[in-house]
Amino acid sequence: VERCQADDRWDEATEMMVDAARRLNAGGADILVICTNTMHRMADELEAATGLPLVHIADATAEAIKARGIGRVGLLGTAYTMEQDFYRGRLIARYGLEVVIPEETDRRTVHDVIYDELCQGEVRRESRARYLEIVGRLRTQGAEGVILGCTEIGLLIGQDDLDIPVFDSTDAHAAAAVEAALAD
Repeated sequence: VERCQADDRWDEATEMMVDAARRLNAGGADILVICTNTMHRMADELEAATGLPLVHIADATAEAIKARGIGRVGLLGTAYTMEQDFYRGRLIARYGLEVVIPEETDRRTVHDVIYDELCQGEVRRESRARYLEIVGRLRTQGAEGVILGCTEIGLLIGQDDLDIPVFDSTDAHAAAAVEAALAD
């Protein structure tokens, strides 16, 4: 999947995800949960292919943000999540949020730390410091809170590291998935 992302072969990645979703549907699943922010790029295709409701990570995160009364939020994640419209656009269109993303060099840093370190099980102090500097720059752009829009970022920074609200998409998504699974 990572190679498909890097090579811009999203159709191939979508086919893999649709196949997995269909197998879950055939196995009796009631809902779909994609346990990654980036792969929500094909959320609509998965719902269409299975007819199952999908608990969208951006919706769960946006609801947590709105509950705190925040209107302008920074977004950290893979380059795909920060730059493409499937996540940020949903936050804007459905929830009226203003979404600030890092400048290009900072986006590259955030992305590289995710794939080259966090996905490899490495948590480096110097990367934590760089992320905190990037969040500081998002604050100067008016961000009132920050979304950890990649499931691995919570390994590196969290609410204890910052004095603005942190919205860990993994936590929000897990809570929304449990709620959806237990709903009648």
